[in-house]
Amino acid sequence: MTRKFARVSKYDARTLELPKRATKAAAGYDFQAAEDFLLPSIWRLPFLKILKRLRQAETVVASDYQAADLVLKPLLVPTGIKVYMEPQEFLLIANRSSNPLKRGLYLPNGVGIIDADYVDNAANEGEIFIQMINFGLHDRLIKKGERIGQGIFMPYLLTDDDEKTEKAERTGGFGSSGMK
Repeated sequence: MTRKFARVSKYDARTLELPKRATKAAAGYDFQAAEDFLLPSIWRLPFLKILKRLRQAETVVASDYQAADLVLKPLLVPTGIKVYMEPQEFLLIANRSSNPLKRGLYLPNGVGIIDADYVDNAANEGEIFIQMINFGLHDRLIKKGERIGQGIFMPYLLTDDDEKTEKAERTGGFGSSGMK
């Protein structure tokens, strides 16, 4: 059985800690930021402008929505880490409980799912990124080595007739499964 974390090659020369559990009973392995990363606050002019226009029942045009969408777009915080696991497992990526309360940082999708075939893909070597959005009033500098999320290994089950459907081989990196 192979279940382990490793550094992606672009971070080989840097000091990166592999994820580890903080206590004996901890379910999650703590992930750290691979480098300093500025996560801007959502409370920027394009977003505030559209909120004001909507509140005052003013006309909002497509370019207003596009500008606000750019501000609200989550960013991918690099961890420099990849994971090897068994075929019928996945790594569930969850937020640290202190992030929303103390830092205003959220995972916009609630959780992330790292599939077993994501590792060593050609697009990004299987690097795990943690998708985040900053609801705090100020931009947040996430420092290299700061704990930003946690990963929990999980098994999954298949339907009895799963083998009847053809499955594609993974060809891409982040967000590539299920693409046509």
